[in-house]
Amino acid sequence: MNRTCYSVGGLMWRRCATMGAMACVLLAGCQKQHGAEVIASVNGHAIPRADLDHYYDAQQKNKQDPAPETAEQADSERLTILRGLIDQEIIEQRAAKMGLTATNDEVDGKLNEMKAPFTEDQFQQRLKASGQTLEEVRRDLRRSVTLDKLLNKEINSKINVTDGEVSTYFNSHKADFNLVENRYHLAQIVVTSLPDQAAQGGPTNLQGSKASTDADAKKKIQSLKNQIDTGADFGALAANYSENAQTASNGGDMGFPSESQLRQDPAMFAAVGKLKAGETTDILPMFAGPGSKQVIGYFILKMLSRESAGQRDLTNPAVQQNIRDQLRNSRSQLLKSAYLEMVRDQAKVESYLAEEIFTKGAK
Repeated sequence: MNRTCYSVGGLMWRRCATMGAMACVLLAGCQKQHGAEVIASVNGHAIPRADLDHYYDAQQKNKQDPAPETAEQADSERLTILRGLIDQEIIEQRAAKMGLTATNDEVDGKLNEMKAPFTEDQFQQRLKASGQTLEEVRRDLRRSVTLDKLLNKEINSKINVTDGEVSTYFNSHKADFNLVENRYHLAQIVVTSLPDQAAQGGPTNLQGSKASTDADAKKKIQSLKNQIDTGADFGALAANYSENAQTASNGGDMGFPSESQLRQDPAMFAAVGKLKAGETTDILPMFAGPGSKQVIGYFILKMLSRESAGQRDLTNPAVQQNIRDQLRNSRSQLLKSAYLEMVRDQAKVESYLAEEIFTKGAK
């Protein structure tokens, strides 16, 4: 039967039974009949046009560039979104065949994890701000859990990084493990009377806590310092109350600033230099800029660990784990890409949007 059909979203055209069939494709005169409400199908399962419109509209709302799109740009974005929807459908069908579709209990568990840091009112406010319904959130969670289960079963469980591979990688990348200067793994809690950094995108921290004046900032940072001194978890306090949008969500983790970076603020370096792993500084002032004496907030630092300059060798457990993680992640990404191409090849995909765009453009 003559019709436009392909596998892998258009990567490989199936040979038609006759040359006349190919001509029919080019002339768009043999399209399979389908309703206007369907935009594509995967193994005979329809993908609704409404799903494409929903994701396209959401993408437009989140765009930073207010300039209007051309018709060609809009079509290109729709094709990209549809490719993602097709991939999702392929994965969900594959997972269903293997009995790996996320259960209601698994979805509920993920939803409860998502809601845990908030009160019910706070969660509902965030849900409203996102423009999603609870059912849409559950759908996305189900897809995410299903994908994780499938990839863990098909890929991650089969990846094995040997000691020999770790050794070979280290010997080929020794320079990467030679620190030219000391590094300090730090976490921070910041409180400031400046306007909320995340005012446009929701609260900076889990509690939506924000000092409004210098007096408020002093009171808040002192309360947090008292809790730290009595054994409260630094990372939890940072996540719930720190006013730095970039680090609060990671428990205040600042990464590994170098000694030269820290020395740019002599007072801060002096405070950090005294610390052992696990210890915290006193409350430190935050200034408006280099050389400024204007205090705009306060912060506390915690020393998570420090790394001395010099060559680290393979006997270091952290070096071994770092290499093992790099090799595993690299191999996982490669196998995931290959796996997705494989399952696309095995699926029968029909993109009616592609047909519509081609027909419109070929006139």
